[in-house]
Order: sequence, then structure tokens, then C-alpha cells
Amino acid sequence: MRPGRQSDLRAGLLNPKAYKKAVGRFATGVTVVTTHLDDDHFAITISSFTSVSLDPVQVLVCVEKTTRFHPAVLAAGQWAVSVLAVGQEDVSRWFATRGRSADPDQFAGFAHHAGALTGAVLFDEALTQLECRTVAAYDGGDHAIILGEVIGVDTSVDAGAESREPLVYFEGGYRRLGGPSTPRPEF
Repeated sequence: MRPGRQSDLRAGLLNPKAYKKAVGRFATGVTVVTTHLDDDHFAITISSFTSVSLDPVQVLVCVEKTTRFHPAVLAAGQWAVSVLAVGQEDVSRWFATRGRSADPDQFAGFAHHAGALTGAVLFDEALTQLECRTVAAYDGGDHAIILGEVIGVDTSVDAGAESREPLVYFEGGYRRLGGPSTPRPEF
């Protein structure tokens, strides 16, 4: 430990606020993950998304167990990921809103289409899109770790995507790579 610093780990107990602050310093991209079950569509903003393997091609997402998305994605067994770009902060904020409407109009105002392989919603202006099939789900405390085989990739979404920046989340706010950050919302 550095001199003058006090550890937040005392007698095996970790201060949850200190932990949240610490992991918030890990910059992440922002995705919206979607699925559909019967005639209902579900979506959630997720920053805990990562590539896992190239052979087989796999990714994972971590989904909070208390969300309505959690049982739907487990039952559906397939899902889609839209990697958001700068300029899609409104998409991220909407699908991160707890208690928002789950009716078909929840996607109104956001250009989107159904994925060809999963039928799950994909956002037209995303930097890239992936369609996945669940291969395993693991317990991760208050989250489920969902491992998916990537069955479809579209990197040609929006012809100008190569020149666009990803939407980044860092220390509780949306950021730009090498640019000014957007102010944190007041709650």
C-alpha cells in the first residue's frame, strides 16, 4: 500500500462504495443487448461485455438478475449486441432506465431492425452488431454471466462507422476517446 493511503479492505470486509468507485475507473464500451421471447422484445444497456474466445467465437455479457431482461434472455437462448457509438448516448440512457415501458414502442425513435439470425433488435447506427446463441450461463453473485457463441457479425453497419468513435463509460459518465467528456447526470 502506498504511504498515506488507507486500504478499504478491513477484516475481510470491502466497502461497497469504494469497490464501485474502483471498478468505475475501468473504462468500458457501451452496448445494448436485446432478445425476444414469443412476441415480446427486451433490451438492456450493458457495459460488462467482452470477447472470450476466437475458436470457437464467443462473447459474454453480465446481466443483473433482478431485471426483466434476465429471465427473458435465459429462456430465449439467443440475443443480439449493438456496440454503441458516440451520438448514441440517448439509446444507452433509455435502455438503462429502470421501470421503463416494455411495450413494442420502447424502440420508437431509434433506427433499428430485427437481426436476420435471432430476430432480436439491432440498432442501425451502432458501430458493430453481433448475434449470439447462449451456450452457458453461470452464477455471478447478483448477476448472471451469459456466454454466447457468436453466430453473426455485421461490421458494415453505417458506412461511416470506421471514422466514428465508440461510446465509452468511465467514472459514472459517458466519455469520448481523446475528447471532452459529457457531464454526469444529476440524480
